[in-house]
Amino acid sequence: MLFDYEALTTRELRSLSALNDSKQHDHDAREQLYPRVLACARRVIVVSRSVRGIDARGLHVTNLAALRDALRGIAVPGALCLSDGFAVAEFGFEARAIINGDATSAAIAAASIVAKVTRDRFMRRAEELHPGWQFATHVGYSTPEHRAAIERQGVSPLHRMSFQSSAYERLAL
Repeated sequence: MLFDYEALTTRELRSLSALNDSKQHDHDAREQLYPRVLACARRVIVVSRSVRGIDARGLHVTNLAALRDALRGIAVPGALCLSDGFAVAEFGFEARAIINGDATSAAIAAASIVAKVTRDRFMRRAEELHPGWQFATHVGYSTPEHRAAIERQGVSPLHRMSFQSSAYERLAL
């Protein structure tokens, strides 16, 4: 997420005043903030990775590589690239990891909103392609209902086999 704060109008800045960590907003609030963020952002990059790639390399390593790719995609000379909590490997631009960044940086909070809304929308589409796992309801989080669906139906092509879930333990994988 790249903002040119000097170019934003007072009205645009006010429209972003509710920004906070996406987990602090409910679904409706995130959906309302999403178009405001997109309208004010100079650049937005969304990076996703495949389930099998995550299983092969591990979630943390994959997340850091995706974060680095996203920062590389929005970085401009002279800008400081911020990440939420984790430092990324050198990529040619100045970068800084901010602990609890989604609660202290508007840019990180905005990226958090875009990421969460994008993921939630993906999970709702996944429900249509893979009915029965209730992806639209739990949006990828391990809930009791999600674990029960796995026990009932097994895993879908979207489930990470490297994830250590108690629901997987009862399955013959």
